[in-house]
Amino acid sequence: MLYTPSVLTTPRTLKDELTQAITRTNMCIEQHLVPPVTATPEAWGWRHGRNYVELIIVDEAERLRPAALELLRDRYDRDDIALILIGMPGLEKQFSHYPQFYSRVGFAHQYRPLGQDELLFVLERHWRSLGKTLDPDDFTDAQAIAAIARITRGNFRLLERLFPQIQRVLKINELDTITNDVIEAAQSTLVIGVT
Repeated sequence: MLYTPSVLTTPRTLKDELTQAITRTNMCIEQHLVPPVTATPEAWGWRHGRNYVELIIVDEAERLRPAALELLRDRYDRDDIALILIGMPGLEKQFSHYPQFYSRVGFAHQYRPLGQDELLFVLERHWRSLGKTLDPDDFTDAQAIAAIARITRGNFRLLERLFPQIQRVLKINELDTITNDVIEAAQSTLVIGVT
């Protein structure tokens, strides 16, 4: 199950939202395992509180306050659910201030920026999703690739945020080609930190 806390998520909100998401996930799995056609009234629904969720992925984990982290640690301990926390670089250092939580951190992995081949692989799929073909030898496409590489610096998450904006700029302006100007316009709608 994937969960992304809002900026001001309180521990109570976290608890309620996780419980609701886990319950919904369990109900969907249960309904798949016991289709409505074959289900008896007593078999329908979530049987005896069985938990099918084995992994919770928390994105933007740096938004969580210490009490919310403690709540996640408690759920990890009690429910035997694996936990992956995704966040900004240095997230594991933030956790080192909370020994009960930090002692359960198996490892921290920092993703490196996409290389040129990886970037082209991702861009080809984005171009294809827009019904276009990426040709790195074409001058306009080469400029677009260079602009995206410069703006995102190979950051996959930033690339994933940029492309919906590119699609939006194309649609609003009734354009067919992804150009350097389209990418610059799409970038202007994003909040991108300076490193």
